[in-house]
Amino acid sequence: MEVDTVFCPAYELGRLAIRVPLLEILCSGAIPLAAYDMLTMKMEGVGAEIVQGIRDELKSAGFDENFPLSGSTEDNVPTRMTGVGTTIIGLVQANEFRPGSSQPEDRVVCLGLPKSAPDDRVRSDDPEMIQQSDLKMVLGVDGVHDILPVGSHGIGHEANAMAQDAGLILVPDAQCPLSFQKSAGPSTCVIASCRNSIVEKLSGIIHAPVTLLGKMSLPN
Repeated sequence: MEVDTVFCPAYELGRLAIRVPLLEILCSGAIPLAAYDMLTMKMEGVGAEIVQGIRDELKSAGFDENFPLSGSTEDNVPTRMTGVGTTIIGLVQANEFRPGSSQPEDRVVCLGLPKSAPDDRVRSDDPEMIQQSDLKMVLGVDGVHDILPVGSHGIGHEANAMAQDAGLILVPDAQCPLSFQKSAGPSTCVIASCRNSIVEKLSGIIHAPVTLLGKMSLPN
């Protein structure tokens, strides 16, 4: 819309907006039950394109047209800036909840690369971005423990939070080429803790790059 400061096609915006809560739900071990979108514009035109992007991102994670998607639009008051809010509700059994499941000596890897506008061009088909299909494969690998999407705080923040949840500390890999502070925008990457023997396997089953960040260790 006319006063947006960073341009993003409406369809792409829908895909990128829903992928963040979708990744959060899936990484936790939960099963999504319903999604919601809140748009600051009317449905006709731009709004419909955003909703189609949301629907297609849900499809890429395996949820078809029958998956519950609802929301609201602004059809009464004229607006000049694009605004989108998204929410997903999910359900998880206690024994399948992943946060805090990292183990001592686990390797911590980054799946995908951190990217964020305006410094980077972020698009849903970027081969360096973690895709829903990649995450689905990772979730099914025995030996992968905790998984966290990375957002604006960067890899370091999420990796340290992952370690803290498990009562551990992160020992960074001195050879890691990635910035621990760079924003990953709409979760263009996720981090995962896993057994050392799993790292090479992950590189072979997903399309996105796999980068070793460090390992989990018991506090001194």
